[in-house]
Amino acid sequence: MYNFITLVAAVAATAAPLVSAVGSARVVNNCGSAVTVWSVGQNVAGPYSVAANGGSYGETFVKDPVTGGKALKITLQPDGLYTGAPQTIFAYNLDTDANQIWYDLSDVFGDAFAGSKLVEASSDATCPQIVWSNGTPPAGSQVKVCSANSDVTLTLCA
Repeated sequence: MYNFITLVAAVAATAAPLVSAVGSARVVNNCGSAVTVWSVGQNVAGPYSVAANGGSYGETFVKDPVTGGKALKITLQPDGLYTGAPQTIFAYNLDTDANQIWYDLSDVFGDAFAGSKLVEASSDATCPQIVWSNGTPPAGSQVKVCSANSDVTLTLCA
């Protein structure tokens, strides 16, 4: 019995370092009006209303079984996902094999936050940020990568 318990303890101690915490995707709304967020992958979750002046939404990074990634679609209108309203999209893809999170920022149907600064940044300061100084996408690729253990936060009206 002692040998079995010792063996189980040794296996558990060896496996523990292989398990790592996974970070979160967050949206912080510092704008003066509420925004609406949908989490879109294989299915659509939401809408989630995010209060003005510091409200937030967050979800743990997941690997979508069909699409691979998730898109947090943000609109100024409560029904904006279904009406063709401008959307700002914080997309991410969790690579569990490499323990990495790939993230980017884009707009469709217009620029919902034109005139307002947007910052998408990891909690790991060594990871690259995406900054839209006037709320519109700059030229070039916006795709970044970081450790999946870190949170990535999109701050609206930063």
